Amino acid sequence: MRLKATDRGYASGPAGIAALIAAVLALTVIGLLMASRGQASDAPLAKGDADGHYDEPKALGDESAEAMRSVVRTPRKPPASAPAAVGSGSDPLPASKPLEARESDPSPAVGPLFYTGEGEPDHSCSASVVHSPRGDLIATAAHCVYQREFRTDIAFVPGYHDGQAPYGVWVPTSVDITPEWADSGDQDHDVAFLRVRRVGDDTPIERVTGAERIRFRPEPNRPARVIGYPIGEERPLGCQNITGTHGPTQLRFDCHGLPNGTSGGPILTDVDPATGLGTVNGVLGGFQGGGDDETSYSSYFGDAVEKLYRRATG
Repeated sequence: MRLKATDRGYASGPAGIAALIAAVLALTVIGLLMASRGQASDAPLAKGDADGHYDEPKALGDESAEAMRSVVRTPRKPPASAPAAVGSGSDPLPASKPLEARESDPSPAVGPLFYTGEGEPDHSCSASVVHSPRGDLIATAAHCVYQREFRTDIAFVPGYHDGQAPYGVWVPTSVDITPEWADSGDQDHDVAFLRVRRVGDDTPIERVTGAERIRFRPEPNRPARVIGYPIGEERPLGCQNITGTHGPTQLRFDCHGLPNGTSGGPILTDVDPATGLGTVNGVLGGFQGGGDDETSYSSYFGDAVEKLYRRATG
């Protein structure tokens, strides 16, 4: 989970000490909140293999889907096919003015990751459907799915809004991260791919929601849109700006107000104005756990991420 923090200086003297104590207490409260939102040390975990691969037992996925019945409303008959792709072309994606995140319409291929193993399910990360040969793949940040071991209580709800799951609830069949993330939490490898299924239905998710394309070795300085779900919110936030870089291994996106919970959300270019689908150039995470209140990051989608994608879809 991204720790959206800003640097603050404190004056010396009693007032400064009081401010510092207040800040420490506030950070303690934030830490406790994070522990209750899918990042706690007692979260249900399981070991994967040495390469960073985990196959989720069907029973665990079924349990997560069942737990979600208490917090989301699913259509009696969820859509069996993706929304029609009408039109073509690319949205120019002008920079948001002012340059800050604001409430956005839900996108069929983007949704929150819920965690079901610690009381009432709640969401604290985001993910997106990306194109794959089997049509069953989503992308997110590695820190959203791996905390010393793999989370076993994940559920993905594409297009989520206002307690509704218009395309159903999807649970992992497998999770892939790089060995570098598994070994040391290397911020240049904060990417994960999950294959998912809908309980009682073998329709691939891509046929239901559509899918974002994925770009490896993306060029910076491109108009882009970020979308993600803040913790506890019922609708996503979105922001548009030009992508940049933070060294050779991180993509950078400047925008105020992308808080905890947006981790794993896609950085999209070449967005079709008719469908809202675009091309994933990165997922929020990486440097500083994803950034601060003004700047967000993504591990660069270079050779290592392409290799991870090939492994996840092989």
